[in-house]
Amino acid sequence: MNNKFISKLITGISIFVLIVVVILQSNVLNIFPDKSLIPAWVLFLPKFNAIINGTCSILLLLSLYFIKRKDIATHKKLNILTFIFSSLFLVSYIIFHATGIKTTYGGEGFIRSVYYFILITHIILAAVVLPLVLFSFQKGLQMQVEAHKKLVRFTFPIWLYVTVTGVIVYLMISPYYTF
Repeated sequence: MNNKFISKLITGISIFVLIVVVILQSNVLNIFPDKSLIPAWVLFLPKFNAIINGTCSILLLLSLYFIKRKDIATHKKLNILTFIFSSLFLVSYIIFHATGIKTTYGGEGFIRSVYYFILITHIILAAVVLPLVLFSFQKGLQMQVEAHKKLVRFTFPIWLYVTVTGVIVYLMISPYYTF
C-alpha cells in the first residue's frame, strides 16, 4: 500500500467514525426503542469505557517513559496495546449509544460549567485525535521517525487529554445515570 492510499483510508475511516458518532449522539438511530429490551450488560459499558480510558492514559504515559529511554520495542508494544484498547472503547461506545440511552448532567452552578467545558473539549478533541493517531501509527510503523515525532508532538497530548477527560466526564455524570 502506498502512502496516498493509506492517507485516503485514514481520512475515510476518520470521517466514517465521526458520522457514526454524530448520528448516535443525535439519537437518530435507536436499535432499542423499548428500553426494557436493552441487555443488562450494556448498562455496564459507561463504567467499562472509563476503565478503558484510564488504562489508555496509563499506557500512554508508560509509552512516553520508554521512548524517552530509547526503548523503541516497548514503546511500540505499548502504543499498539493502547490503540487496541482505544478501538475496544470505540466499539463499546457505539454499542452503548446505539441503545438510545441518554443521561443528562444534573450538577448545578459553577461545576455545571466545568463539566460542560470538559465535555465539549473532550468531544472536539476526540474527533481530532483519531486521524492524528492513525497517521502517527502509519509513520511509526513505517519507521519514518522524524515525521512520526512531528505528528506525535500534537497527537500525544491530545490523546492523553481525551483519555483523562473521558474518565473525568464519566465520574462527573455517573451519579446521574438512570437506567
